Amino acid sequence: MLKFVKKTIRDVPLEHKIVLVRADYNVAFTKDGKIVDDFKIVQTLPTLRFLQKAGCKIVVISHIGRPHGKRDKSLSLEPVAQRLGELLGRTVKFVPDCVGDVVKVAAKNAKPGQVVLLENLRFHLGEEENDMEFAKDLAKSSLAEYFVQDGFGVAYRAHASVEAITHCLPSVAGLLLEKEVSTITEVMKNPKRPLVVILGGAKVSDKIVAVEQLVQVADQMIIGGALANTFFKYRGWQIGKSVFEPDQDLLIERIYAEARRKVGNERVDEFIQLPTDVAVAPSINESHKRTIVNARKVQPGDYILDLGTNSTALMLAHIKIAATVVWCGTLGRAEDIVFAYSSAKLATALAAQKSQTLSVIGGGNTADFVLNWNRSASDKFGLISTGGGASLEVIAGKVLPGVAALMKQ
Repeated sequence: MLKFVKKTIRDVPLEHKIVLVRADYNVAFTKDGKIVDDFKIVQTLPTLRFLQKAGCKIVVISHIGRPHGKRDKSLSLEPVAQRLGELLGRTVKFVPDCVGDVVKVAAKNAKPGQVVLLENLRFHLGEEENDMEFAKDLAKSSLAEYFVQDGFGVAYRAHASVEAITHCLPSVAGLLLEKEVSTITEVMKNPKRPLVVILGGAKVSDKIVAVEQLVQVADQMIIGGALANTFFKYRGWQIGKSVFEPDQDLLIERIYAEARRKVGNERVDEFIQLPTDVAVAPSINESHKRTIVNARKVQPGDYILDLGTNSTALMLAHIKIAATVVWCGTLGRAEDIVFAYSSAKLATALAAQKSQTLSVIGGGNTADFVLNWNRSASDKFGLISTGGGASLEVIAGKVLPGVAALMKQ
């Protein structure tokens, strides 16, 4: 594994200090205020337990949603404090603001090993504006002596609790941040081969640089989801009424040009594998029986909603011999069980061969699908990323602002 270039909580004397930790607890709630999925919370436990063992007083900051500086009770972190306490087996004190005297008192009165969770950072406009004064208030109010960045999902944003705060306190990485950056970087720079890349989702425009980098390192690329429809459109194939991203021919040509440079024109269609058959239905508003058709024989009234049986089987054949798999984007309308077939088959295959294949699951919808597919999924894959945008930035070879600002080894 490549050495992490920044200092982590293992490298500095944190014992019995007050530590300010940036986590990513941007979770969704049900209508009655319950947490939909606690995966992001669970992933921070190793860092928090390390700090507890060191006798630290731990002040945690995070955000939820986009309140744009307005207080919104539906976006309060109070339910997160309750769930975090249950996971840690110890009460987590919730503070109804993230700056001010109420925070100072809570930090000062905390016992060694106690976790204090502050209210939503984005209730203050200074957070998203990367405002230095707000960052100073966070540091001063928390009484912290060190800052720990453990919010991988926000580390690509230059916000006050990500970038500006590092100018106020000595700053190091938490264990989750270190794990995600190191694992993805290793896959991009020194992968175990064969490396199979599976790309789905809807858009190519928001991941073009990452895709170009993946073309350079992959041994095989498989395209699915609505992304495949955009490739079909580029090829001039009929896609019926299917969702696609318009005006992307130049970007797709960039991808093919990169692939031709790598494998030659005669092998490019073998290297970038498009579906040969697809599952279609006459509507996306109602549940319909899957109808499998040749990818070149989609009818004008059809919606392409998943990979077909043959395309799924071919994908699984590549997976069976892969040493590394990078999966970004679901392969169909995966929120509908009828059209989650190929995504579920892929998740099942990767879980079954965990011991022989390192699987890196992109964040966002891909992570959501895998976690909903199996509630214990986090133990069945090499890495399920907590940050879709951040993982794409690391794949693209970019240095995240929240990492760049940390202390060097």
